[in-house]
This record gives sequence, structure tokens and C-alpha cells, in this order.
Amino acid sequence: MEQKNSPPIRDFLPAALVLGVLGWLGIIAVLLFTSPNGGTRWAFFFFGMLAFTAAALPVMAFFNLRFPSNPPASVWIVARQAIWVGIFCLTLAWLQIGKVLTLPMALLLAASLLLVEILLRLRERSQWKP
Repeated sequence: MEQKNSPPIRDFLPAALVLGVLGWLGIIAVLLFTSPNGGTRWAFFFFGMLAFTAAALPVMAFFNLRFPSNPPASVWIVARQAIWVGIFCLTLAWLQIGKVLTLPMALLLAASLLLVEILLRLRERSQWKP
């Protein structure tokens, strides 16, 4: 039987908690106990991806419940949307490290990631399922 609604927020809370604890503790460890070089910068990005994705998981689940779509968002779609948020935040951090981040650049990046997600959702909608 096909699912009629998006998954509830409580389904994402255990994953968000585990990813959040690992991510934020990792960021704190990288910032407090290491010197800035190539390896620790990649560790910062890895733990940042965990942390920001964890923070976005319940938010994306709420948005998909609040604004239902046809077909309804699955667990994988909500996870993908949370990963987009993590990629966006880390790209902003990376641009800020190089001191090239501007507001128009951040808005253009957000619009481009939103467009990619919209196109992916349109592709999923167009798939014929008997």
C-alpha cells in the first residue's frame, strides 16, 4: 500500500540526535584542540556536514508535513533536502574562509540549490507507477 503522507517528524529525531551530537562535538574538538591545516579543515567540513544536516532533518520533515506534495515526500527525500542544507551551509563557510562570500553570491547559491531540488521533485512526479 502506498503512503499517503510524508513521514512524521519523530521518525527523524533519533538520526538527527546522533548526527547532531557527533557533528557538534567534532566541530568543538576541531576548533579547540587542533591547529588550522589541511587535514583539520577537512575534518571541520565533515563534522559540519553532520551537524548542519542533523539540524535540518526535523525542519525539512516539518516543511514536508506542512506543505504536502503529490507524491508525498519519502524519508529519502527529506534526508536529501537536509543534505542540501548542509551543503549550502558548508559552501558558505568555505567561501567565507577565502573571504569571497557576498550576499548576492549566497542568494544565487541558495536559488540554484532550490532549483535543483525542484527539478528533482518534478522528475519524481513524472515517473509513471502502475
